[in-house]
Amino acid sequence: MKIGVSSFLTDYSIDVVTLATRAEELGFDSLWVPEHPIIPVERTQKAPGDSTDGEMPKKYFDVVDPFVTLAAAAAVTATLKLATGVTLLPERNPLLLAKEAATLDLISGGRYIMGIGAGWIKEETEIMGGNFERRWAQCRESVLAMKQLWTTVYSEFHGEFYDFPQVVSFPRPVQRPHPPVILGGWAQNVYKRVVEYGDGWLPLRARPEWVAEGRRRLNELAEEAGRDPASLEVTCYQVPPDPDHVRALGEAGADRVVIQVDTAGREEALVQLESHARALL
Repeated sequence: MKIGVSSFLTDYSIDVVTLATRAEELGFDSLWVPEHPIIPVERTQKAPGDSTDGEMPKKYFDVVDPFVTLAAAAAVTATLKLATGVTLLPERNPLLLAKEAATLDLISGGRYIMGIGAGWIKEETEIMGGNFERRWAQCRESVLAMKQLWTTVYSEFHGEFYDFPQVVSFPRPVQRPHPPVILGGWAQNVYKRVVEYGDGWLPLRARPEWVAEGRRRLNELAEEAGRDPASLEVTCYQVPPDPDHVRALGEAGADRVVIQVDTAGREEALVQLESHARALL
């Protein structure tokens, strides 16, 4: 079982260089950081699942850019995987995102994992240029377009949301054919999407029985599609640091769990990180 950590990093939290360096020293597998380029003041969505009072936690408003942050982590680590958990694809142009991802993979020596999601705040998606009602269809095209950019010299794509003639986009990712693309969410069609254009599944706050059913569905669909089920990783996100729960997730079919480090100052975050390591590593 691989154990990673995630955190909403801000200008008042522990810095990513300290967090990444210590996480690697302790033996964690990966560092995951989320994305929200903006949070609209007027929103129709309820607060996220980690809200305690119905209000959106401040960290959602204050979180830093994931790619700049992971690039800093890449410079001070050697083995730690660097992951977006998650990149909001409908809010990004795949031509630019493909270059950012390939550059991060290059400077990290092939350690980038692209966790992706479709977003859950309608107003945020639309302000950033996405189609909220069809955001997963947009995600699919974005991934397919990026795969062209990562794997061909003269790349082109012609879809409903993205349409471009032959272009040249370098650098190439170090990982071939490209960094793993891990799909987040519990949508009804998530397993089909993973098998069609992804490399793994990233369920949030999962229970072992949910993971067991998801693993079963992924295996079944992969075999039908002629894919090796073992090539699809299951990474459980925002898992409590409970050894019994982690063990149960592994027995249910999870390959990795990601434990949350609170948005806190340097000393408090390091104490929490080291407590997680003692419990799980």
